[in-house]
Amino acid sequence: MDIVLMIVYATLILGFLVFIHEGGHYLASRAFGVRVTEFMLGLPGPSIGFTKWGTKFGVTPFLLGGYAKVCGMEPGEMSPHLEAALASLYRRGTANMEDVARDCGISDDEAYEALEELVEWGSAKGPTKQDQYNTYRAPEVQPSRKQRERGMVAYDLGQARPVGDAHALFESEYKQQYRSLPFWKRSVILVAGVAVNLLFAVLLFVVLYSIIGVDAPNRAGDIVHVNLNPLQSIEMGFVYIGMTAQMVAGLFNPATAGEVVQNSTSVIGIAAMSKTMIDAGLANAILFVAVISVSLGIMNLLPIPPLDGGRFVIEVFQKVSRKAVSMRALNYLSLAGMALFVCFFLFMANQDIQRIISGVGFGG
Repeated sequence: MDIVLMIVYATLILGFLVFIHEGGHYLASRAFGVRVTEFMLGLPGPSIGFTKWGTKFGVTPFLLGGYAKVCGMEPGEMSPHLEAALASLYRRGTANMEDVARDCGISDDEAYEALEELVEWGSAKGPTKQDQYNTYRAPEVQPSRKQRERGMVAYDLGQARPVGDAHALFESEYKQQYRSLPFWKRSVILVAGVAVNLLFAVLLFVVLYSIIGVDAPNRAGDIVHVNLNPLQSIEMGFVYIGMTAQMVAGLFNPATAGEVVQNSTSVIGIAAMSKTMIDAGLANAILFVAVISVSLGIMNLLPIPPLDGGRFVIEVFQKVSRKAVSMRALNYLSLAGMALFVCFFLFMANQDIQRIISGVGFGG
């Protein structure tokens, strides 16, 4: 029973913290007019939900986390045939890859590349499992009341629609993409998830130290219950964030990297600690969630793809070099990053299992 509770507690805590992290990306993207086609509680997979403001909100069976599908984040140069392919698809409503290739006077491979990029943009719907061929569809459009008052028409999925100015159509779709934004706005979107995790942790520190209060020694040495003012609690939250950032930075120092890894824990350790802290009472549970939220936020700043910090480094490189990082290069970097994380996980998981067997406490 204890093991089941450990898994449930860890899933709920980590799932919620990752979900609000992705919520930061979603809110920042929408604030800058970027299309987000999905915002889900749970890892990618089959989902149920509803669509609002062009975004499908829902839940998947894999509740450990969440994701926001921000459009236009694919690396590399854009296909030169996007404008023509977009106009061809919208005029037809539903079209096979070969249809678009003939309309645009390009090869099937070039049409496929352009259509797949439009799918990533949320400007097209890709083939389904029931499609015998590579069939693409113009997306469903359900205008708001204000848009209807301005004369905007609703379109069902795969319905043909008039295309007046093909370039204007392309520009309207491009402006809703992450890649259309200036460097500073892309950077805000990338760090928004981290910011939400850290601000949520600071809020928990305020709840813990200002509302619930803590037991602390007074000048006479007696233990008394005190409630700090909110500014003091916020200060303590930021002090802890600074300490965590300093500890994580130790990973890049050969003299301290080993110690940092030894004092860290994997999801196995988090699961074990979650039950202990929740059983210890509300105050300990709040403190534990705040600590994990800070750790999740700071770890996401590591300059390793596919983490937010890794993507930010790529953005900086592209800004400085004025060269786009190719999909192939990003895939290699992501694979290297994932390999590094797997090594870290295996090492820390082994540590955690040994701690559980021996009864030794866990690191931070």
